Amino acid sequence: MSKSRLVITAVVTEGRSQGEVARAYGVSQGWVSRLVARYQAEGEAAFEPRSRRPKTSPGAISDQAAELIIRLRKELAGQGLDAGPHTICWHLEHHHQVRVSAATVSRHLTRAGLVTPDPAKRPRSSYLRFAAEQPNECWQSDFTHYRLAGGTDTEIICWLDDHSRYVLRLTAHIRVTGPIVLAAFKAACAAHGVPASTLTDNGTVYTARFVGGRNGLEHELRRLKVKQKNGKPNHPQTQGKIERFWQTLKKWLTAQPDQPATIAQLQALLDTFTSYYNNHRPHRSLPHRATPATTYTARPKATPATQPAGGHDRVRADRVDADGKLTLRYSGRLHHIGIGRTHARTRVLMLVHDLDIRVINAATGELLRELTLNPDRDYQPTGRPPGPPPRTPRKTRDPEP
Repeated sequence: MSKSRLVITAVVTEGRSQGEVARAYGVSQGWVSRLVARYQAEGEAAFEPRSRRPKTSPGAISDQAAELIIRLRKELAGQGLDAGPHTICWHLEHHHQVRVSAATVSRHLTRAGLVTPDPAKRPRSSYLRFAAEQPNECWQSDFTHYRLAGGTDTEIICWLDDHSRYVLRLTAHIRVTGPIVLAAFKAACAAHGVPASTLTDNGTVYTARFVGGRNGLEHELRRLKVKQKNGKPNHPQTQGKIERFWQTLKKWLTAQPDQPATIAQLQALLDTFTSYYNNHRPHRSLPHRATPATTYTARPKATPATQPAGGHDRVRADRVDADGKLTLRYSGRLHHIGIGRTHARTRVLMLVHDLDIRVINAATGELLRELTLNPDRDYQPTGRPPGPPPRTPRKTRDPEP
């Protein structure tokens, strides 16, 4: 028997006072009074559990907004576009003047059965993210396979800006060759300027370093003084931005009602996607979910003469770790700078101008180290011999005469 039924029995049947029953069962007299009043009004229904849901929710969104969330989800997913909560929030605010939180959108999608739980998915916080500081500071490039409706195999090549994810050049070919890569790069340069650096994999259309000599692209990069960077073999995560771009593109192509049967039809679809991706699609990896075109035009573009950050100074507050080292990321690579164990836990200011670095004690202004970073080396040694610092000998008294 439940406690509520015992309380009602003691008050109604046995005739005991509400105060006595409250003390006997360790409950408040107010609760006993409300329970008795509910029993007198509802009878046996008073013992059924009741929902704790509030009668009114002033902060809840309207039914029209909830229906709009579901409709946007289905429309975007049907077109092969990103349909996550943040993207839906962006469309609601920019196209329908409705502002809701991503959590609210996620909750309504879950209630509608439109979310598939994926508990084994790796959390986003576990990834080490990096991005160029300026447009044209680094261009990523890659090509992928795509099969036409008639069964013909084709390849798609793309040049993508690392800072803004702006698609610089996206073209389809029967087969991507070295001359095609070079032509695509030159066309992108003619339209958007020469980049400070490029990042690709180690395919022979991008680099001939494993077979000897240089290919056409490498000669052009050397002529333009563009720094060429290649990822580690069998490590596509280095070119993660363009690898993720292929997933977005192929999802969109698969969702198109009319699948391309020729190279010309495929190129027409690629041109349509490029326009939408650059100018109308909010990008989750960009600040404020901006579009790539907005981000690409928001800052001055880097050039080979200003690589990697346009010659701009940057000041960074940091703290020397217990081993006497600092860390600094340059061109996506983390470098360790030796300062010395005698300065462990010291708060410092790092004054960085391209490769030139000055480390200053934040409290006293003392210059702790000045160096030129070697970008090809992980650890930047202090130059002092290993071991503890030499001890200053103590002064001894002169013998008394």
